[in-house]
Amino acid sequence: MNKITVYNTYSNYLKEKFNEKVYKLPISLPLSCPNRDGSLGYGGCIFCGEEGGSFENLSSSLSIREQLKINKEYIGRKYKAKKFIAYFQNFTNTYMPIEDFKSAIRDTLEEDIVGISISTRPDCISDEHLEYLSLIKEKHNMTITVEIGLQSVNYHSLIKINRGHTLGEYIDTAIKLKKYGLRNCTHLILNLPWDDEIDVIENAKIVSALGVEEIKLHALYIVEGTVLGEMYKRGEVSLISKDEYIERVITFLEYLDPNIIVQRIIGRAPEENLLFVNWNESWWKIRDEIVSLMEKRNTKQGAKFDYLNGKALKKFV
Repeated sequence: MNKITVYNTYSNYLKEKFNEKVYKLPISLPLSCPNRDGSLGYGGCIFCGEEGGSFENLSSSLSIREQLKINKEYIGRKYKAKKFIAYFQNFTNTYMPIEDFKSAIRDTLEEDIVGISISTRPDCISDEHLEYLSLIKEKHNMTITVEIGLQSVNYHSLIKINRGHTLGEYIDTAIKLKKYGLRNCTHLILNLPWDDEIDVIENAKIVSALGVEEIKLHALYIVEGTVLGEMYKRGEVSLISKDEYIERVITFLEYLDPNIIVQRIIGRAPEENLLFVNWNESWWKIRDEIVSLMEKRNTKQGAKFDYLNGKALKKFV
């Protein structure tokens, strides 16, 4: 496996911050999404299956403390980990009554839990959520990250995938997270059928300009039984090649602020009911291809990060 030196990896960030390995413990709650239950729309995003964004979680019928205990025992034994991050992963984890949300957060407050990550949408976070998370952060000296599913800054693409929000809601949430001192991990899909290289570059520029702390990149996978799955089978959408995806990731990283932590550059997917995933290759092989190509080209994250702070005025300096 390649030693990753060309981008700012999440594993290195955690080791530097906590002086040892830290692992995420996924938590599944019996939740929905405003884009599925009729509040904003029905059916959810056209790529979203019944499991939402997670396929490796324990049953949501288990309590939070039970899930933490089981995952802690397994991951702690497998990786010899002693510190963990509680990760609310599936669907929209702020889409519930505020008192239920507070109770869920309190259930994670154990001695070896050093951080909390909450996956959600940019249109489902209020000041009340952020005030409470900020209070928990200060009171318990914890790292709290809100993982925001944006997918693309191309608001035309967001409409096509039935996202239920556009870019404005994301910008509003990014600004609020800064106000409350909470970390922002933005999720992006770099191979949506309606996006091109201009969108890839703009993705990097916007998250950099907003001072996002972390990024998580995904390659789109297509699940049987979804709206996108039916479109794919009818030949209404086509996906870029693996080589083009690799080029998009490299371009994105070159334009990305070098201080931003990159949680991943390609994701994993469930093994069943798939019509397309990662060009039938292991995610880590594609990751290593990206790293090797960047090393060969002598490029790295932030190589083209020269567009902020009045770039046009530099001719006078």
